[in-house]
Amino acid sequence: MAVNKRNQNKRSNILVLTEALLIAYMGYITYFILTQVGLISKVPPEKLIINVGLLTVSVLLCSLSVGLYEAKLRETFRGIIRRIFVSVGLSYFLVEIVSRALFDKLVMDAYFLPAAVFSIIITLVIFRYFTNRLGLLGLGKVRIVVLGAGERASIIEKRMRRDVDRIGFEMVGFVPIPGDNREDGIRREKIVHIKVDENFQQFINDNDIEEIVIACDQRRGTLPVEVLFECRLRGIEVTELLDFMERETGQIVVNLMYPSWVIYSNGFQSQNYLRDALDYSLNVLVAACVLAFVWPIMLTTALIIYLDDGRRTGVSVFYAQERVGLNGQLFKILKFRSMRPDAEKDGAKWASKNDDRVTRIGHFIRKYRIDELPQLLNVFKGEMSFIGPRPERPQFVEQLVKEVPYYNQRHNVKPGLAGWAQLNYPYGASVEDSMEKLKFDLYYVKHQSLLLDILILIRTVEVVLFGKGR
Repeated sequence: MAVNKRNQNKRSNILVLTEALLIAYMGYITYFILTQVGLISKVPPEKLIINVGLLTVSVLLCSLSVGLYEAKLRETFRGIIRRIFVSVGLSYFLVEIVSRALFDKLVMDAYFLPAAVFSIIITLVIFRYFTNRLGLLGLGKVRIVVLGAGERASIIEKRMRRDVDRIGFEMVGFVPIPGDNREDGIRREKIVHIKVDENFQQFINDNDIEEIVIACDQRRGTLPVEVLFECRLRGIEVTELLDFMERETGQIVVNLMYPSWVIYSNGFQSQNYLRDALDYSLNVLVAACVLAFVWPIMLTTALIIYLDDGRRTGVSVFYAQERVGLNGQLFKILKFRSMRPDAEKDGAKWASKNDDRVTRIGHFIRKYRIDELPQLLNVFKGEMSFIGPRPERPQFVEQLVKEVPYYNQRHNVKPGLAGWAQLNYPYGASVEDSMEKLKFDLYYVKHQSLLLDILILIRTVEVVLFGKGR
């Protein structure tokens, strides 16, 4: 444990030193750029050093106060960004107060501090992305052991097979627990045959274990509560399988959910009061901005669809379809028509990847999501948001509610033009696919926030620009 503690402290010290250099460097670069463009005047070197030094120390202290240098920080990237914004924002006010109260003669021009703070935020976000997501400096890489080697534990093996899925942790092994269903359990992972008793603590120390994941099939009478209690008191993280999968994969494993986990789990509530209060206004504002840029594309698309087969068949270039919205209310979604007029003559069908009902122009506008642009009207009408679970047809919802557990919970938020599920599981044409997408939809419902919406919006732009959609 002592070696493990020294390694953690070493990684934290490297992180603090590296970020201190980055903060100081960005403070100097900001000053250099602003003087070159004439926004601020040049100052004596000692004045610049004091201001940059004060800003650096302030950011480091505030980062420390919000836990950014905790060796065992297990946080999503969104959470890290949020902490960076808070720490640098606090530093801004701290530097303003201290410099004006104690060093009034050393105060820089008005443009310097806001510009420096902005550049520092961007730099730290990018730096933390590479350190935490790519495992640079040994950060974010936690040694984990899983208690359980049965059916529940096999979810980790099945869902996280690739190295990229395990960037944030190192799997030491799976410990079989009495009651595990070994027939449907772990097949290819390392099995650690050790009795979970008072000697288990020695195994934890010898292998520098930092987190224990509980994934046994039977808990009552088999879970070593006293041993886990002792581990927790010694600073070892103890994490339930559902929380572990949610944190590492960005989805909720629906088939493993149970009511008490939902009741006691964090989330499933709005996390941004400003976002709630201005929901409709913000969506309309964004929709108006998007419309100002894409109306020529929409006009061209409508004309091409009309010339392709609309003129011959007399069918509208638009397609209105009933969908299930917020709280199960029905509404008409509007899309550019991408299928033949007789596409559903035999009733509602799931769309397939190489659907022969799709027209020539339909393949193109679906790939680049152009067929979704008329849904801006649904946003203006308040029936949809920009970000949220994609609305499904009532015929399919009726079937899915019966076959997919917790499916109705995705209707607790307003449906959207783009969603977390579409980014992580871009195609769905069956009940099984709907189950997979629901795992991401529920993650969004649980963690919905303005920051997550912005992240989804940015990644959606990437999907559209590079044609990664269906």
